[in-house]
Amino acid sequence: MLTNAILPITFGAFGMIAALLIYVNIIKSPAGEGRVKEISDEIHLGAMVFMASEYKRLAIFCLICIIALYASLGADTAISFTLGALCSGVAGYIGMYSATKANVRTAVAANTKGAAAALNVAFFGGSIMGLTVASMGLLGIGTLYFYMGGTAHGIEAIEGFAMGGSSVALFSRVGGGIFTKSADVGADLVGKVEAGIPEDDPRNPAVIADNVGDNVGDVAGMGSDIFESYCGAMIASIALAASMSLENIARLGGNQEVLQFMPLALASLGLLCSLAGIFAVKLFSSKSADVALRFRYNRFSHYLYRRRLFPSPSHGRRKRYLGCCSGGRDRRHCRWSCY
Repeated sequence: MLTNAILPITFGAFGMIAALLIYVNIIKSPAGEGRVKEISDEIHLGAMVFMASEYKRLAIFCLICIIALYASLGADTAISFTLGALCSGVAGYIGMYSATKANVRTAVAANTKGAAAALNVAFFGGSIMGLTVASMGLLGIGTLYFYMGGTAHGIEAIEGFAMGGSSVALFSRVGGGIFTKSADVGADLVGKVEAGIPEDDPRNPAVIADNVGDNVGDVAGMGSDIFESYCGAMIASIALAASMSLENIARLGGNQEVLQFMPLALASLGLLCSLAGIFAVKLFSSKSADVALRFRYNRFSHYLYRRRLFPSPSHGRRKRYLGCCSGGRDRRHCRWSCY
């Protein structure tokens, strides 16, 4: 067991807690009344039913893969595959559940309070999916690295985690995409061609299926796809570090364990930076949306980039840059030398 793997596990748990707090805050927003709430509940119910039906069939496929991996590569790889599929499925389910709850609240906020309030609800609703993907990836890979890291066999077994995530992403992305396209075409044919009513008219039952498909394909499918890429990149980097020659290890510092842990450390730091950006938007949520997003981007990205990575010999030029690009002056008057 590697004790330094506790770091990504801790940050992963912290990210899940942050996602829960954001969800609780979103639920406090008004969800509308009457027909608005009725339609939103139908879309939410349809999305959850689709997810449950899809996961039942996905479980059969994953069970076959687990048995095959256990027979060919051993129990460790089968366990990694199972954990990867579970983490990806949980991330997609949480993202879908929170998105269908945030959608109607975004519409109600836009109708009652304006675009700025709607963008704040939409931003924090989407951040739940992002935090869940990153946190579940760190929790899963960090747990496997804690128990299996340090040996060549253990690193090979961890690669099963990426296979599990890819399996869920395949079903969620392709299945959700097929569903949303079928529902979209069906709704257009029945509504606009046969019945002669406008697109997305609530009198057309297929519109509910169309909106369910949009959530399934663009939220759960996209989230599982990102989870696969996110975890696959970390695991590939760990595998490369584990297979390095002694010459390359010596050139990069001489500590192979540190090189293997580096992807997890960078992902943990990235999660902290994401939380800092979300918190910055929260601080300025009472102001207009462009001010909140511009502050987050300029202060947390450009400032750290300029000062830490490429420090300039001219501090005055850096001050002019921060002043003209953070709302203090019209950006059109910024000189290229500020960048």
